[in-house]
Amino acid sequence: MDIILSNSSGKPIYEQISDQVKSQILSGTLAAGDALPSMRLLAKELHISVITTKRAYEELEREGFLQNIPGKGCFVAPQNRELLREAQLRRVEELLSQAVDEARKGGFTLEELTETLNILYQGD
Repeated sequence: MDIILSNSSGKPIYEQISDQVKSQILSGTLAAGDALPSMRLLAKELHISVITTKRAYEELEREGFLQNIPGKGCFVAPQNRELLREAQLRRVEELLSQAVDEARKGGFTLEELTETLNILYQGD
């Protein structure tokens, strides 16, 4: 499992881990039933606290992405792809709505906003 942490990111480390695991599940890189590294092993590999990995795993479990089987470990939970996609779409809509509000406050035109979105989207 590839996870890249950034100290310069504004996001907490547990959230960076959680976001990247979610992304790997949604993209199909991690499939239902796949085992994740133990909290201790992941913490060791990333050179972070076990408490941080525990928080990330707990958040993922709470959101239905992981299931913890006592004595066996954490596994990717079976997913309803359409439901996950819909939830992700709602999140994108919320964030875009905030961006539109900020653009309007700044006096940007729809064309300027669209051009900016195109540049950002193609940059990834």
